[in-house]
Amino acid sequence: MTERPHAYLRVADHLREQIASGDLAPGVKLPPQRVLAEQHGVSDILIRRALDILRNEGLVESRQGSGTFVRERPPARRISMDRYRVDAGPQDTPRTSFTHDADITWLQYRLDKAYRWVEADTRLADLFGVKAGARVLERRFVFYAAGEPSQMSRSCLLAADVEGTAVADPHNEPWPGGNTGQLRTLGIEVDGITEETAVRMPTPDEAGMLRIGAGVPVFSVTRQTHSRGRVVEVADPIVIPGDRAVRVDRITL
Repeated sequence: MTERPHAYLRVADHLREQIASGDLAPGVKLPPQRVLAEQHGVSDILIRRALDILRNEGLVESRQGSGTFVRERPPARRISMDRYRVDAGPQDTPRTSFTHDADITWLQYRLDKAYRWVEADTRLADLFGVKAGARVLERRFVFYAAGEPSQMSRSCLLAADVEGTAVADPHNEPWPGGNTGQLRTLGIEVDGITEETAVRMPTPDEAGMLRIGAGVPVFSVTRQTHSRGRVVEVADPIVIPGDRAVRVDRITL
């Protein structure tokens, strides 16, 4: 069989178009590789290369002993700065900005967490506006919506604010109202939030934890939470899969 160079790219393009159009719907099993090879007039090797591309893009997934399937993806979250008003508002029912954005109930919300005390490095100290070496509570979170990992974050609080309080106890997470609710119990009223958002490729750990292809970009957000002229919380970074989120910004003119 004489094959054109990069014929696998043509195969990947064709399958990608079928997935985008819905002809290959989420959850559908793709034909065996030998059948795909016959359909496209290429070798099994090139079919494997085409499927590797789609797997890297998070469009298909292979299941041991079962074959290759079109990957099911949850609806895209619409993310805007307005979400933090949920945390600042009354908590008639337990919720956070994340549960609001993900449109899930408190029972559908899960939060994996790991806490440790660290000394602020230069970057973290600059974000807080304190001296390097300041004692900080580092909290690493993985946010799940209805069982699906949807966000990661490294959120830090100053030991001077939280050491010895309920906020420093991981058993109290998840906390209704998120950081704003936590800080309010300490008499710290949040009056502003600043975010910077970049788009980049995920690290191997992020791709594995969020169950996305290594070729799927992520939003990488740095957040500073303010109270009375000082920074009281820093999240650096918040990581959100780019194939499951839409950033929404509004401005009134």
